[in-house]
Amino acid sequence: MIRKGAVRFRGKPQLMTSRTTPSIVRFRAAFSLPGFDTPQPPGEYRVDQDEEALEGVSLIAWRRVATFIHLPAISAGGATQQMVPVDPASLEAALEQDQRQ
Repeated sequence: MIRKGAVRFRGKPQLMTSRTTPSIVRFRAAFSLPGFDTPQPPGEYRVDQDEEALEGVSLIAWRRVATFIHLPAISAGGATQQMVPVDPASLEAALEQDQRQ
Protein backbone atom coordinates (compact mmCIF):
# COMPACT_ATOMS: atom_id res chain seq x y z
CA MET A 1 0.00 0.00 0.00
CA ILE A 2 1.37 3.44 -0.87
CA ARG A 3 0.10 6.57 0.83
CA LYS A 4 0.74 10.01 -0.57
CA GLY A 5 -0.09 13.38 0.82
CA ALA A 6 0.91 16.95 0.23
CA VAL A 7 1.90 19.34 3.00
CA ARG A 8 2.90 22.97 2.81
CA PHE A 9 6.36 24.00 3.89
CA ARG A 10 7.11 27.72 3.61
CA GLY A 11 4.24 28.11 1.16
CA LYS A 12 5.44 25.37 -1.21
CA PRO A 13 3.63 22.03 -1.42
CA GLN A 14 5.93 19.14 -0.49
CA LEU A 15 5.09 15.56 -1.46
CA MET A 16 5.39 13.05 1.39
CA THR A 17 5.31 9.43 0.31
CA SER A 18 5.29 6.30 2.42
CA ARG A 19 4.56 2.68 1.73
CA THR A 20 3.83 -0.53 3.60
CA THR A 21 5.33 -3.74 2.23
CA PRO A 22 3.62 -6.89 3.52
CA SER A 23 5.33 -10.27 3.64
CA ILE A 24 4.88 -13.65 5.27
CA VAL A 25 7.55 -15.35 7.35
CA ARG A 26 7.53 -18.99 8.45
CA PHE A 27 8.86 -20.35 11.72
CA ARG A 28 9.27 -24.12 11.98
CA ALA A 29 9.79 -24.02 15.76
CA ALA A 30 8.52 -21.87 18.62
CA PHE A 31 10.28 -18.51 18.78
CA SER A 32 10.53 -15.43 20.91
CA LEU A 33 11.53 -11.86 20.16
CA PRO A 34 12.56 -9.07 22.54
CA GLY A 35 9.45 -7.63 24.16
CA PHE A 36 7.33 -10.79 23.76
CA ASP A 37 5.78 -12.07 26.99
CA THR A 38 5.70 -15.69 25.84
CA PRO A 39 7.18 -17.74 22.99
CA GLN A 40 5.06 -17.85 19.84
CA PRO A 41 4.14 -21.18 18.27
CA PRO A 42 5.52 -22.32 14.91
CA GLY A 43 3.61 -21.13 11.86
CA GLU A 44 3.31 -18.42 9.24
CA TYR A 45 3.15 -14.80 10.37
CA ARG A 46 2.34 -11.61 8.49
CA VAL A 47 5.04 -8.93 8.69
CA ASP A 48 4.60 -5.32 7.54
CA GLN A 49 7.49 -2.96 6.85
CA ASP A 50 6.70 0.76 6.74
CA GLU A 51 9.03 2.90 4.65
CA GLU A 52 9.34 6.58 3.78
CA ALA A 53 10.64 7.93 0.51
CA LEU A 54 13.97 9.73 0.44
CA GLU A 55 13.78 11.78 -2.70
CA GLY A 56 17.02 12.45 -4.52
CA VAL A 57 17.89 14.28 -7.67
CA SER A 58 17.30 11.41 -10.07
CA LEU A 59 15.74 8.57 -8.07
CA ILE A 60 13.69 7.71 -5.01
CA ALA A 61 15.18 5.60 -2.24
CA TRP A 62 13.23 4.11 0.67
CA ARG A 63 14.11 4.16 4.36
CA ARG A 64 12.49 1.63 6.71
CA VAL A 65 10.82 3.39 9.61
CA ALA A 66 8.96 0.52 11.31
CA THR A 67 8.48 -3.24 11.20
CA PHE A 68 5.43 -5.02 12.65
CA ILE A 69 4.57 -8.69 13.11
CA HIS A 70 0.92 -9.74 13.26
CA LEU A 71 -0.02 -12.06 16.13
CA PRO A 72 -1.23 -14.77 16.32
CA ALA A 73 0.00 -16.89 13.41
CA ILE A 74 -2.12 -16.91 10.25
CA SER A 75 -3.32 -20.48 10.87
CA ALA A 76 -4.43 -19.68 14.44
CA GLY A 77 -7.17 -17.34 13.26
CA GLY A 78 -9.27 -15.99 16.07
CA ALA A 79 -11.15 -12.79 16.69
CA THR A 80 -8.28 -10.95 18.37
CA GLN A 81 -5.20 -9.97 16.43
CA GLN A 82 -2.50 -7.47 17.17
CA MET A 83 0.34 -5.78 15.32
CA VAL A 84 3.48 -5.78 17.45
CA PRO A 85 6.46 -3.57 16.59
CA VAL A 86 9.68 -5.57 16.26
CA ASP A 87 13.31 -4.82 15.61
CA PRO A 88 14.04 -6.00 12.05
CA ALA A 89 17.50 -7.30 13.04
CA SER A 90 16.00 -9.37 15.88
CA LEU A 91 13.36 -10.79 13.53
CA GLU A 92 16.02 -11.70 10.95
CA ALA A 93 18.19 -13.31 13.63
CA ALA A 94 15.23 -15.38 14.90
CA LEU A 95 14.45 -16.53 11.34
CA GLU A 96 18.09 -17.51 10.75
CA GLN A 97 18.19 -19.44 14.03
CA ASP A 98 14.95 -21.20 13.09
CA GLN A 99 16.46 -22.27 9.74
CA ARG A 100 19.50 -23.77 11.51
CA GLN A 101 17.35 -26.00 13.74
